[in-house]
Amino acid sequence: MEEQEKKAAGGKGLRSQLIQAGTEELNAHGLEGFSVRRVAASCGVSCAAPYKYFKDKQAFICAIISNINQQWSKYQHAATQGLSGTRDKLLAVCMAYVRFLSEFPQFRAIIMMEYSGQDEQFNLLRGQLNAQTYALVSRLCKEQSIGEEARRRKLYVFRSLIYGAALMFDKGEMEYNEESLALVRQTLERELDLP
Repeated sequence: MEEQEKKAAGGKGLRSQLIQAGTEELNAHGLEGFSVRRVAASCGVSCAAPYKYFKDKQAFICAIISNINQQWSKYQHAATQGLSGTRDKLLAVCMAYVRFLSEFPQFRAIIMMEYSGQDEQFNLLRGQLNAQTYALVSRLCKEQSIGEEARRRKLYVFRSLIYGAALMFDKGEMEYNEESLALVRQTLERELDLP
């Protein structure tokens, strides 16, 4: 069976193939319906094969979230490379997040899922997706001596714009193009100008 599993993986590592198939499974069936057995079948491997890489179903799902974090981290790093000011970095991260969610809808669906009852490791991994935005908003508010209430408002507005724009692009309510992205950026900049 191991030889068959190696062939099923093709040129790609089986772990990577399982994570990709697991991402599709999570999108299709959510957390409650996630089936390691279906993932294995879609990869053409035995039901036991995923457990060579992941301790259990929860660890498998955490590996999927970790993979999304890694992809987002690369995307985010590229967007902020060479920027020094907090405001510029915050705008770049927000716009990169809109693009990331729009260009990788398989990740967006997972990021926006309801996640109640998950363990601490899972919640920590999930929180990493928004950590940079939170940190930059907090830093900017501190630099500008903006109070806690305004900081919370800014976080709310930024997250609403990021997720709302990505959903509107996905549903065809706004065309995903540079003109629409410029509108999102202008709205973010307007919020940055408010005290």
